[in-house]
Amino acid sequence: MNEALTIRIATEADLEPLRALMALAIDRGQAAVLTPGQVVASRAVMGLDTQLIRDGTYFVVEEGGVPVGCGGWSRRATLYGGDHSTDLRDPALLDPAKDAARIRAMYTHPDQVRRGIGRMILDRCEQAARAEGFAAAELMGTAGGVPLYAACGYHPVERADAQVDGVTVPLTRMRKTLTASA
Repeated sequence: MNEALTIRIATEADLEPLRALMALAIDRGQAAVLTPGQVVASRAVMGLDTQLIRDGTYFVVEEGGVPVGCGGWSRRATLYGGDHSTDLRDPALLDPAKDAARIRAMYTHPDQVRRGIGRMILDRCEQAARAEGFAAAELMGTAGGVPLYAACGYHPVERADAQVDGVTVPLTRMRKTLTASA
């Protein structure tokens, strides 16, 4: 494909294509850094959070009308997890004066990595969070995502591995101070 990458707010019409993209990103994209058991276990803590779409804070990157990446940000307390991971959910609104915005559910099609898609989404998320008064952003980085986030200025806060049926899914909580303009 030679068409330009475009980014837009995701809608409910995007739900099924986004779920398919996420499944590929989890199953194939994480395979290089996780064991097969960890990939399976990661499905319990990763996935689509439709609250982000309802809030209008979730983006889809397309090339030629085909989704190649997605991700968003949130003004809610949930740090990570999809609709199915109910024990991770906290819909409380954050206070921009003291809390960090949440960067959420970042996925790139495994055949489209290293094209700037993740950076494009992070930039858009950070701009939107900054516009709403947030001075910092936090995220939960997967083993595959941590290098990108570190390259984009996020610093590890703590290891926060998830335990799923006796399998450890490596996760790192990361934070970045958002500059006044970027």
